[in-house]
Amino acid sequence: MSSSNSASQSSSVLGSSRPFASMSDRSHSSNISFEARPEIKQQTFDEIYGVPENFLEIEVKNPQTHGFARKMFTDYEIICRTNIPAFKLKSSSVRRRYSDFECFRDILERETTRVTIPALPGKVFTNRFSDEVIEHRREGLERFLQIVAGHPLLQTGSNVLCAFIQDPQWDKNQWM
Repeated sequence: MSSSNSASQSSSVLGSSRPFASMSDRSHSSNISFEARPEIKQQTFDEIYGVPENFLEIEVKNPQTHGFARKMFTDYEIICRTNIPAFKLKSSSVRRRYSDFECFRDILERETTRVTIPALPGKVFTNRFSDEVIEHRREGLERFLQIVAGHPLLQTGSNVLCAFIQDPQWDKNQWM
């Protein structure tokens, strides 16, 4: 193979046009286009600190023990603040006993098969009116309600959810 033949071969392998421009070639090119960055919109004070598009706040608080001896029970205040359309009231406060929560959970389980309903805090048989036991139960009931009320399928598909959280006249027998 002659040297001229090998030079022509390398030229044909590399091609006469160069697929990649060298850095020096690029610096002289005036038709380089850069993608434009999206315009960043500054948020207003109301957008930052205003009411969110959808919010739901559920609190279980103020446990009160009633009765005496074997007829004692504790009920809890459920406070709800929301702007979610499924809830009829923007703000509400009702009181419920643990047995109401048990019934509510049973109704939810019957009402839907698409959502796994979380467990309630367990039943307590000894020392159930001590401050520690009542506070532990209150925390568990609040966690339960926040999970259940925050679930989008239950917000739109449950008949009992809003009534339990917002209706002061809620009666478990009406739902059984």
